[in-house]
Amino acid sequence: MSFRFLQKEDGAQVVEYALIIAVISIALVLALDAITIANNFGSFIERASACLTTAVCV
Repeated sequence: MSFRFLQKEDGAQVVEYALIIAVISIALVLALDAITIANNFGSFIERASACLTTAVCV
């Protein structure tokens, strides 16, 4: 029975897709930050970062 568990690879595909989506999402955030709306989007990223790293959310 343990051999069947070790041979199943369905979960690995889900993890691979999740990693691909994460990389694409990060690339989109970085690309949007460089666009002309960088001031507004940049302040949003700074606020979100502050909320995640400190106890103060503004």
